[in-house]
Amino acid sequence: MSWVTNMMLSTSMEDWKAAEALSEWLRTEAPRRYDSAALGCGYLRELTGAEVNPWGGWKNPECRVWAGALNHADLSALLDRVQTLPWLAPHAVQVFLMDQEQLFFRVWMFRDGELRQYAPERPDEEDPAFGPPYHP
Repeated sequence: MSWVTNMMLSTSMEDWKAAEALSEWLRTEAPRRYDSAALGCGYLRELTGAEVNPWGGWKNPECRVWAGALNHADLSALLDRVQTLPWLAPHAVQVFLMDQEQLFFRVWMFRDGELRQYAPERPDEEDPAFGPPYHP
């Protein structure tokens, strides 16, 4: 069985080294949820390079965005790792996480020296106010 987390990372143009370090950590050292002895859960790929550009429009994006589909990622460990990296512009870092069976991204940003969640938690997919019943 798999458990997929969709992840996107947006940073300042200068913070590519920290993003690449995070990707390598995800590939080789990231712990998995459920106390698995296995390490690594995936990696990030840049979506905004001039040679890549899958975006619509006539121009190249003027931002840096990486994305990956992570398998069995320990999200607490992932967020802890993001917080410890040497970001040059931490206030520009945005982490977008959508865990399996979730329907929208939760957004994390640095403010006041901490990585904090900024997208709303409620309503979530289980709340009647969310919309029609969701059944994955």
